Amino acid sequence: MSDYKNLKVVFAIDKMKGCLSSLECGEAAAKGLMRAIPTASYEVRPLADGGEGTVQAVTQGCNGRFEYVKATGPLGKKVDARYGIIDKEEDGKSIKTAVIEISSVAGLTLISAIKKDPIKTTTYGVGEIINDALKKGCTNFIVGLGGSATNDAGIGMLQALGATFYDEKGKILEGDNGYLTGGDLELIARISPENFNPALRNCKFRIACDVNNPLCGENGASKIFGPQKGLFDSEIEHMDKWMLNFAKIASDALAHKIDPDYPGCGAAGGLGFAFKYFLGGELESGTKIVIEETNLKKYISEADLIVTGEGKLDEQTMLGKAPIGIAHIAKVFNKPVIALVGSVSAGFDGDRLPDVDAYFPVIRRACTLAEATDSATARINISATSEQIFNLLRNMK
Repeated sequence: MSDYKNLKVVFAIDKMKGCLSSLECGEAAAKGLMRAIPTASYEVRPLADGGEGTVQAVTQGCNGRFEYVKATGPLGKKVDARYGIIDKEEDGKSIKTAVIEISSVAGLTLISAIKKDPIKTTTYGVGEIINDALKKGCTNFIVGLGGSATNDAGIGMLQALGATFYDEKGKILEGDNGYLTGGDLELIARISPENFNPALRNCKFRIACDVNNPLCGENGASKIFGPQKGLFDSEIEHMDKWMLNFAKIASDALAHKIDPDYPGCGAAGGLGFAFKYFLGGELESGTKIVIEETNLKKYISEADLIVTGEGKLDEQTMLGKAPIGIAHIAKVFNKPVIALVGSVSAGFDGDRLPDVDAYFPVIRRACTLAEATDSATARINISATSEQIFNLLRNMK
């Protein structure tokens, strides 16, 4: 990298939540590069880890389009949900891929703190989005499981896709408001998948799932994630038993052995379980899916320097979040890696990130959180920090 006039940089920065999207972060950093080294070249590539921002990152990164649909929200109220569709040619055939974030229709951000209640929330809207995508010809699906408000093991989604649920008296369960919720798990005695949407038979599901929790037990969906979704301590044991019973009933319905302890089955309140065993989904790293779908390896291999980053650098970063995935790939190609981050947690300060050569917080002066996360301020801070980094590189001998 001795010739900085012809420096090639790839910016692949994760979103700064509540502030800037992945692409907006990258574009701001690229402005700093251009001020410091106007002759350099760069690519801004979208990045996400399977949670919020995945639809935008993958859809835009693959030149797809956005679709909008009215779907049932976590508490039954209709919401405006967005998903992406990507058109590709494979072996002379047109393949349509839908990119979905379950948080857009079953997310915690759609519910006020006082109304959080996994007994009453549903994933029915997730099934409605899948049905909409099926009508538009999609056969491949990428689904991000992060940020759910639900703990219904996916029965709401499965109901919307055509599955029929019965109680112990043989009565069809439809839910008090026309959709099943977490509380209905207690009533299920039999499941019939016979009326599933037939278009599902030819579909492939890649499920972005970055937690390894089983469906039930001490590390299961109810005990680990239930409290943050509004589940009371007195309800946790009940819901855990309901889920375990549901897994046994599902095994009978599908006529093959299933494993509720499979890593990721507890993701999104059991949606991981429903996708894996009822829809044949593959539970994968969200970062891996985004990197593969947006062809980031190619861009990284052709660059001289990689700039990644995220909103906050903390202990969670070390657990395989998107910037770590980017840095690891960069080191496979022997590329230097710089990380731009909004802030660094006090307990993390001074630690070294795996495969990251240096990281830089972008906040330049004391300010409130509201000031730091103002989008205009964040753009200025990212650009200014980037400019100073590349000023240094430009003047190195």
